[in-house]
Amino acid sequence: MSSRPLNDEEVLNQMNKMVAFIKQEALEKAREIRVKADEEFAIEKAKLVKQEQLAIDAQHEKRRKGVEVAQKIAQSTLTNKSRLKLLHRREEHLQDLFSTSRSSILSLATDEGRYVQFLEGVIIQAYLQILEPSVTVHSRKQDVDVVSRASESAATLYKEISGRDVEFEVQGTLSDEGAGGVKLISGTRRITLDNTLDERLRLLEDRMLPEIRKDLFGANENRKFYT
Repeated sequence: MSSRPLNDEEVLNQMNKMVAFIKQEALEKAREIRVKADEEFAIEKAKLVKQEQLAIDAQHEKRRKGVEVAQKIAQSTLTNKSRLKLLHRREEHLQDLFSTSRSSILSLATDEGRYVQFLEGVIIQAYLQILEPSVTVHSRKQDVDVVSRASESAATLYKEISGRDVEFEVQGTLSDEGAGGVKLISGTRRITLDNTLDERLRLLEDRMLPEIRKDLFGANENRKFYT
């Protein structure tokens, strides 16, 4: 059976169908492309938003940490300043206390009876430590007479205690700015004993300082060991 050729109307109808089909395919393809583009846009948008959010969070965290560090530094600085100020006040208080003690020992040299008794005690103590036949006793120039009497009395007592004689020479070589007392040097010049009031007070301050600090300010919380 042979087919007949299409007439113009049938050809036009077939072409219209093909055009309609191609157009429909194009519309569907365009829709697919648009949907895919929208999806990719949404994904990329979400990605960019997430990246920006992470960047903002990181920047915020960095600033937060910076503020915390700045606050800690400021707090530490303030604490150190307060601590140093407290230590300075405590030191001033101790110096006032020691200044009062120095004023007290200055008055000792003005009371001849007490002063002679003190001198006899420290000189006999020095004689017994040196244990040499001769010593030089150094004092303030203004104390030469009273130190000579005290040295003589101490020599007598030294004889009674040790059975030995001791010869002494008093020299007024100590500074008149000192509080008083004596410094003894053995005849061989190998032994020197500083029994001036200033030195004895200094030694007393050094020895008593930890106890004084504890009595005045309480125990040091940072100190773990005590001798």
